[in-house]
Amino acid sequence: MLKAGIVGLPNVGKSTLFNALVANAKAEAANFPFCTIEPNVGSVSVPDDRLITLAEVGKSAQTVPTRVEFVDIAGLVRGASKGEGLGNQFLGNIRVCDAIVHVVRCFENEDIIHVEASIDPVRDIEIITLELALSDLAQVDRRIDRARKASRTDADAKVEVIALEKVREVLDAGKPARLANLTDEEKEAIAVLQLLTLKPTIYAANVSEDDLATGNAFVEKVRAIADAENAEVTIVSAQVEAELIELPDDERQDFLESLGVKEGGLKSLIRATYHLLGLRTYFTVGPKEARAWTINAGMKAPQAAGVIHSDFEKSFIRAETVAFKDLIETGSMSAARAKGLLRSEGKEYVVQEGDVILFLTSA
Repeated sequence: MLKAGIVGLPNVGKSTLFNALVANAKAEAANFPFCTIEPNVGSVSVPDDRLITLAEVGKSAQTVPTRVEFVDIAGLVRGASKGEGLGNQFLGNIRVCDAIVHVVRCFENEDIIHVEASIDPVRDIEIITLELALSDLAQVDRRIDRARKASRTDADAKVEVIALEKVREVLDAGKPARLANLTDEEKEAIAVLQLLTLKPTIYAANVSEDDLATGNAFVEKVRAIADAENAEVTIVSAQVEAELIELPDDERQDFLESLGVKEGGLKSLIRATYHLLGLRTYFTVGPKEARAWTINAGMKAPQAAGVIHSDFEKSFIRAETVAFKDLIETGSMSAARAKGLLRSEGKEYVVQEGDVILFLTSA
C-alpha cells in the first residue's frame, strides 16, 4: 500500500488534517510543539465515484475501494537534520514513506502559536526543505566515496556516482534532489538511499474556511515554489475537515456548498497523492462486490492479475476488458460484448486507467 508522510513545522495543522483524513483515528492535536512524537498511521480509501456507479450496474452487494496509508509525522524545526526536536527520529519516519504531503500554514490566527512567531509560508517551506536536504546530503556524502572506489571496476557503480554527483550539487544549494534531472537508471541506482527530497511531494496549503474556495496570497506563494520544484499543491482547510466529520452525512454537502465548494480539500488531496506516484486503477465487478485495484502505470495484464493473487499472474490466459465509460453506456458486460466493446486481450496488453476486467486463468 502506498504510504504518504504528512510533514511540516509544528502547529501547522498536520494532526488535525490526519484526524480528518482517517476519521476514526485519534491522533492527538494540540496547540504546542512536538505534540506528536510517535507517528500516527491510518489507512484511507481513495474517493472514486466510478466504483459506486459500477456497483449499481453490476448489482454488487458491496464496494471495495483502493486505499492509501497516511503517516502523521511530528513537526520538524530548524536543526532537525542535526537532531534538534528529535529530528533524526522524525526524519527516519519520513524516509520509509513513498511520498510526502507537506502541510503549510496559509492562514492567520493569533490564538494558534507559530513556532517561528509569524505567518510566512515561503520561509516555512525553506526551513523544512533545507532540513530534508541537509539530511540527504549527509546520506550522499557517506555513500559517494565508496561508490567512486567501486566504479573503477563496476559499471553500475559508475551510474551511481553520476547520480550522486548530480544530487550533491543540488543539495549543496539547499534545493530538493528531485531538481537534479536524473535519468530513470540514475534514480534506480540511488533508490536504496531513500532520499527525502527525491520523493514526490504535494504541498497542502492549509487555509481558513473563508479561503477554501479561492485560496489567498499565501497559497499563491506556495504555488510558485511548487511550480519551480515540480511539486503539486492542494488547498485544504484542516479545521473545515475536522468539522465535516462531526456532521451527519446529509448535512456535509450543504456545509461545503455554503463555503462555495463542491467537495472538501481532503478528497482532492487523497486523489492527488494516489496519482502522484503514477498509480492507476482498474476494476472488477460481480454480484459479490465491485472492487478497485491499484497498479503502476504501464503494467501489463498478467501483472495486473497478479495484484489480485500471485497465482493469477503465473496462470494468466487472457483478460476480457471493457472501458468503464463503455460499460456504463451499454449497461452490462453482455451488452458491451454484443456491441464489440468487450475485448479479449493477451499477455502484452497494457492495462488502462478505468478498465473493467475479468481475468481468465488456468488456476
